[in-house]
Amino acid sequence: MGVSFRHSAGFGKRMEYNLVGKMLMEGLDVYLPLVDDHGVDCVIKKEDGTFIEVQIKARSKEVTDGDAALFAAITHELTENFYFVFYSERLDMMWILSSEDFLAECTTNKNGKNKGKHSIWFNGNRKDKKTGIKKEYCKKKFEKYIATDFSIFH
Repeated sequence: MGVSFRHSAGFGKRMEYNLVGKMLMEGLDVYLPLVDDHGVDCVIKKEDGTFIEVQIKARSKEVTDGDAALFAAITHELTENFYFVFYSERLDMMWILSSEDFLAECTTNKNGKNKGKHSIWFNGNRKDKKTGIKKEYCKKKFEKYIATDFSIFH
């Protein structure tokens, strides 16, 4: 049986709360907007008194093989003090990129229904030479963005 709509529709919100909870446990001062009209899932007040906006994107372990860390059709323009937190449940891996880093690393659709929208694909998929089993992995060029905590926001 496939993944239920209820499960898939709520996954993103559950992951937002999960990651915000981890931010709070690290001592960050996190605020949640009541309305998500501008792609901002949370606002963090840094120790120096400045604020940053954060958008959280998550992929479940149920996605198609090879797409564990594919984030597509993202609308975004360069924004100061803005960060993305990308999380892949299957890889149990998180990447944090500033707005500038994201725009430098993503691809932008040139045509079609998602023209002008951005995509970023953190993982590859290769066959293990010994076992012959395909395994997803983080592409080398994105390893510098891997984060195990939210210290970048302190």
